[in-house]
Amino acid sequence: MSFSEFHLLSVLAQEMNMRKAAERLFVSQPALSQRLQTIEKDWNAKLFLRSQKGLTLTPAGEVVIRLANEVLVKEEKARESIQAMDHEVYGTLKIACASIVGQNWLPPVLKKFVQKYPYAKISLITGWSSEILKSLYDGQVHIGIIRGAPDWKGHKQHLFTDMLYLVDTEMNELEQVLETDRPFIQFKSDSNYYQEIQDWWHRHFQTTPKNTIIVDQIETCKQMVFNGIGYAILPAITLHDKDQNVFKIPLLDGQNHSIQRDTWLCGYESAFQLKQVKAFEEIVAEHILTHGL
Repeated sequence: MSFSEFHLLSVLAQEMNMRKAAERLFVSQPALSQRLQTIEKDWNAKLFLRSQKGLTLTPAGEVVIRLANEVLVKEEKARESIQAMDHEVYGTLKIACASIVGQNWLPPVLKKFVQKYPYAKISLITGWSSEILKSLYDGQVHIGIIRGAPDWKGHKQHLFTDMLYLVDTEMNELEQVLETDRPFIQFKSDSNYYQEIQDWWHRHFQTTPKNTIIVDQIETCKQMVFNGIGYAILPAITLHDKDQNVFKIPLLDGQNHSIQRDTWLCGYESAFQLKQVKAFEEIVAEHILTHGL
């Protein structure tokens, strides 16, 4: 099989839909169907079952797709190694980033990167820090941008620290939390972040919130606060100077020190030998020097 056929099968397995796969591959649906039939004839096995709901992998298909993905990964690594010999920055920069960082801090950094290195490509996935660590361990990405205190033994570089605030449109003192009936709005997060908030809350108030709303995204949480629905605890990375209509009360620990959240850049040492990763690291250093958080 050729690399193009491996790519075709990989896209089909990702989409599990002939129309969507054809759009991604820039071919007509009949042409894609014919190519798939030829491949299945070569393997003498049915790789996908077709129905009105889409495609389903057969056991034989799972084996062939696994092979296809392995070949494509090896091909890309070989291309990256060859491109690293050149003077220009090519190759794909694969990043896994904490969602909150991807929404608020990373975009201007990537803008500088693509402007300076137009031949490089970017693959970005976002999620919780635990998911990012798994992507690093599995070799799916070159670098991970992780919140908290990641247990990572490879290359680890501190990026920035931001404070935590209780944010509300009405309350300007922490003690008012005990008097209000408005809800405490929480967003789903990694367990260590959630536990940190819980510990602070019980240490400071010795009780639980009267009313709680839980949302799945931090941006949803922020918008609910800014619209006066309730109050929340948010990191400084989500708050900007233009946010004038809210009170931001810093969270303090038992020693009257601000409670903070760290962000780290992590990856295997071998990844930082790639030109596109080195280039990104330089852009990050330049951005932090110029803008800080």
